[in-house]
Amino acid sequence: MDLTDELFRSYDDKGRHLIKEACSIAEKALDGQTRGNGKPFIEHPMNVARIAAEEIGLPAECIAAVFLHEAQRFNPGLDIASYGDFGKDVRTMVDGLNKISTIKPKDTRLEAENYKRLIVSYSRDPRVTVLKLADRLEVMRSLDIFPKASRERKVLETLMLYIPLAHQLGLYNMKSELEDIYFRYAEPEQYRAITNKLKSTEKDRQKLMTQFIEPLKSKLSEEGIKYKLKIRTKTAYSIWRKMQKQKVPFEGVYDVFAIRFIIDCEPDREKEHALCWKVFSHVTEEYEPDTNRLRDWISNPKPNGYESLHITVRNKDNVYLEVQIRTKRMDEIAENGLASHWSYKGIKHEATLDKWLVSVRHILEHPSTGSDSGYYEDDLPAPPENEIFVFTPSGELRKLTAGATVLDFAFDIHSNLGIRCTGGKVNGKAVPIKEKLHTGDVVEIMSSKNQKPSADWLSFVVTSKARTKIRQKLSEAEFQKAAEGKELLERRLKNWKLGLDDEVLAALMKKLQFKNVNAFYAAVGDGRIDVADIKNFLDHKEETPERTEEQEKQPDKPQAAARRKSEGASDDILIIDARNVKSLDYKMAKCCNPVFGDDVFGFVSIKDGIKIHRMSCTNAARLMEKYPYRIQKVKWSDTPGTSSFQVTLKIVAAHEDSVINEIFDTVNSFKASIRNFNVSDNGRNGTYDIQVKLSVPNNLELDKVISQIRVKKNIIKINRL
Repeated sequence: MDLTDELFRSYDDKGRHLIKEACSIAEKALDGQTRGNGKPFIEHPMNVARIAAEEIGLPAECIAAVFLHEAQRFNPGLDIASYGDFGKDVRTMVDGLNKISTIKPKDTRLEAENYKRLIVSYSRDPRVTVLKLADRLEVMRSLDIFPKASRERKVLETLMLYIPLAHQLGLYNMKSELEDIYFRYAEPEQYRAITNKLKSTEKDRQKLMTQFIEPLKSKLSEEGIKYKLKIRTKTAYSIWRKMQKQKVPFEGVYDVFAIRFIIDCEPDREKEHALCWKVFSHVTEEYEPDTNRLRDWISNPKPNGYESLHITVRNKDNVYLEVQIRTKRMDEIAENGLASHWSYKGIKHEATLDKWLVSVRHILEHPSTGSDSGYYEDDLPAPPENEIFVFTPSGELRKLTAGATVLDFAFDIHSNLGIRCTGGKVNGKAVPIKEKLHTGDVVEIMSSKNQKPSADWLSFVVTSKARTKIRQKLSEAEFQKAAEGKELLERRLKNWKLGLDDEVLAALMKKLQFKNVNAFYAAVGDGRIDVADIKNFLDHKEETPERTEEQEKQPDKPQAAARRKSEGASDDILIIDARNVKSLDYKMAKCCNPVFGDDVFGFVSIKDGIKIHRMSCTNAARLMEKYPYRIQKVKWSDTPGTSSFQVTLKIVAAHEDSVINEIFDTVNSFKASIRNFNVSDNGRNGTYDIQVKLSVPNNLELDKVISQIRVKKNIIKINRL
């Protein structure tokens, strides 16, 4: 008997023929390829196929796809379509598996959710995701054959990507096994300690089960209550997680051993509730309940529909046991419905993705019996299509809004790269900045220091970051042009011995249909308004009304806007375009803490003189738009008069003990010093939230510090406040 006939005997003749043909193609394509243990590589797809067939129960088309995927992965030129036995379903699954195999996570710890969604987005046929899970399970079972570095990467990927997917699909046995294998390699001492304790207490649990059930059997039988029991012992990983969360030893985990009553009755809520509470009363009469651990999700179901009674009880030997009581209908909803196990445990998820994943489980449990296997897209909600996933040349994954262009990608990498972007290369081919990207594209950005943003960029970018940065740069460009226009106009007016107060300026703007002063001066600066036309307007203007006392008191007019610092002083800031005054103090704005060398502007405040803001300050756009006449062009002096500037960095880092020392060492390697360092433990995200106040001489040294901290392995995010 052929090996495939022996291994896949549960399929009909047609299915076995399909599998045999695919296996034959794989054997030829993989001839000479070996695994880390020296055995032929065909062992891997064969084992994956057995998991898919025996442990999950997938149809023959899926088993064939496993073999063909591995054959085509090692021989990209292999044309599956030339083989007449493999239909559209098989080719689609092979294509999805091939795409997933190209994913090379740069750092799964940082991008787990994105990579998980990328796997799903490649799975046009949802069974592809399930096959990938079977593939990963086989890899984890064979983890010893991989080198140490590869093994560590696969362990981390499994925890962050594949265990959550198995949980969401409802493949709980697979999830539990993946968790325990992960635990065995990630925390070997803890794993051994817990598994040894489970083994040593196995007989005690069996004895406890017998003692617990016996008195309840007779009481429930007398009441005429029909039920069945589900009994389970928590996995080593689940026990360890609870020990960590609750900060208790093994003996302090009450639900290591649990029993579930599933009552068989008609789906009538009133009757169901009555029977559940009746079972509850018998359990609590026989055993001492811990009322603090009572969870009544029957009277008050969870928002997702989960219904059950949970109670922890203690027997006469002071042994605790968790008891769950529910009806058959409630159990079906908890296990398979919208309130399935992965949902009510509170895992974060997106509605569209959840709906699709739930439909996968439905398909697995309700396969079509027709000749055309009915698994195709027409019968399913499509995978989420509102986002795409693309890669940098170094393999870093980036998530973007669907329809994103090369320019969007450039801004996502870095604002300065977006500003200088002139085009890109997508999968090695040169493309313009307007080129739309697709999931899986490898994108390289081309840039030029002479490139400047233009208003038409806003017509094709789709990401909010790109639009915001483009608008900000256009606003800055207009501001610079307005400063030039204002300087030109004031110089000409001085030569003509003419004045331009606010009322006359307002009348002039109204005549020329400009909504704000900045736009007016920018038009003067770029030549759209001829200064001679302004002179004609002023020459024919009737006598300008005198300023009122109220107007004279206003501190925010251009004439009182700024003072020039005396020449030769060692000040950090030189005020440009200041007139008629000899002295006005300035301060660094606390909202953005400018550092010597930053791109800055001045804002005339009412009480504190001129405040110096960074161009990238969160308040910049608002100040420029609302108070354009109070904006002052400034620049740094050639050398700073201050030896150090204060700046605050916000850092999110992985929960690793070494990360604090890494940050200190990095800062100390540059011309910077730490003035304040605060760390808070974000238990929800498993990260450290760090705020560091630094003293630095200039922005060049600050950029060095930030860039070196950013590339550290355990650093997730770093921002300058």
